[in-house]
Amino acid sequence: MSHILKLLPAVAMVGNILAPEIAGETKKPHIILLMADQQRFDALGVMGNSLIKTPNLDGLAKDGVLFRNAYTSTPSSTPARAGLLTGCSPWRHGMLGYFKVAEQYPCEMPRMLRNAGYYTFAVGKVHYNPQRNLHGFHGALLDESGRAQSPDFVSDYRQWFISEAPGDNPDATGIGWNDHTGKTYASDERLHPTQWTGNEAIRFIENYHRDEPLFLKVSFARPHSPYDPPQRYFNLYRDSPVSEPWVGDWCGAFANRPETPDAAFGNFGTEHAIDSRRHYYASVTFVDDQIGRIIAALKEKGIYDNALIIFISDHGDMLGDHHHWRKTYAYEGSAHIPFIVKPPKSFDSKVPSGGSVLQPVEIRDVLPSFLDIAQIPQPSVMDGLSVLTLLENPASSWRPYIDLEHATCYEKENYWCALTDTRIKYIWFFHTGEEQLFDLSKDPHELKNLVHDRKYDKELLKWRQNMFNHLSERGDPFVKDGKVAVLERTVLTGSNYPAAKIEKAN
Repeated sequence: MSHILKLLPAVAMVGNILAPEIAGETKKPHIILLMADQQRFDALGVMGNSLIKTPNLDGLAKDGVLFRNAYTSTPSSTPARAGLLTGCSPWRHGMLGYFKVAEQYPCEMPRMLRNAGYYTFAVGKVHYNPQRNLHGFHGALLDESGRAQSPDFVSDYRQWFISEAPGDNPDATGIGWNDHTGKTYASDERLHPTQWTGNEAIRFIENYHRDEPLFLKVSFARPHSPYDPPQRYFNLYRDSPVSEPWVGDWCGAFANRPETPDAAFGNFGTEHAIDSRRHYYASVTFVDDQIGRIIAALKEKGIYDNALIIFISDHGDMLGDHHHWRKTYAYEGSAHIPFIVKPPKSFDSKVPSGGSVLQPVEIRDVLPSFLDIAQIPQPSVMDGLSVLTLLENPASSWRPYIDLEHATCYEKENYWCALTDTRIKYIWFFHTGEEQLFDLSKDPHELKNLVHDRKYDKELLKWRQNMFNHLSERGDPFVKDGKVAVLERTVLTGSNYPAAKIEKAN
């Protein structure tokens, strides 16, 4: 592509060898992936939320480009991270719902970049299986939110916590990993995993003296619950007029549910929802502060200008919208994510700094974008697209819509596939055959299901056909007799999930 030549540094002849004019200058840009866990698209100032405080991410967007219509195709941690790792859609990488990331895939982000000459390192949450499986990273410092998939696993964060506060409990707040109750952090702020992740990322950047270009992934375990910000961050929102959850005309059946702390559905009352949101927003701001420190370290090291930096989240958080909590849903709070791209200074972007892009992008597009900037050919098995194409030519051909789906989670009926072109969203529920149609251009909060609105009959027929076309490559049992089928059983892993690993995981 045209930007490849523009990214090459000036060279001089040394004997018969082309060498950089500036000692230590790399031919390929550095690549930095910044990631939050469970941060919804509108928990970002630059996305129009005037209440939340995210000055550093807003600043990154001003230096780069904001992708306003970014989604995560399978909105829960492991399948989303499989899409990020492989650059593939759910059907192509094989995880159709919450399951274990396979031990190895044909294409893996850190391994491909390592093989192309990058030094690869990760800090924070990766959520792989086994938990020390690095998928090509030269090294990693892990915070896995207290999860231990084997008796001998202790994350690097937890080992550090023990050395810093012997006998103390990192979970003293008492909130579960999927609870939506908020409470301020029980220990000193310096012991919080968000602070630890920021500190370790900065320490690594300061110590990086290698000639190879760097691929650094920094993945925060918050604002995913527990919503446990330090007190001073909660104080920023203590009296803020946080908005109440959006409640559609279709969601009454989800209101009266058991009120357990980690309930996936239920009307817990306005006070509970607002308190949850205040703690959640405070957790977002805490992460934003750490990202600001990381960006400052990259600038001090001379990496920032010559780096492609992307910020994303793996999925969102419903925060009580439509009486839904947590994730795994097709709705905006769950599936719509933040997506910021700051290209290298030498990149010839036709979208000005601080601009935005409206085409639908997805987590699978991150790896192809990294391959593009690193001048690595994209394998045909990978169905993500490089978002740099849209920066070079905003009018270039792009996908007409993005696909979303999640296998059964929380209850049998929560098994669906959806499509959206950012204007219309169509949802098909596999076990019940129910449908939802939302006009996002007029109803961005999905308050009205238009399936039975005669004015949208043509749209409904169009999107039914789009869904049939999308699922047709899967064949039986997804489509039968020329129609999308109602499924009796849940299909958790597709035929492309690495077969040998299914046996180990089950």
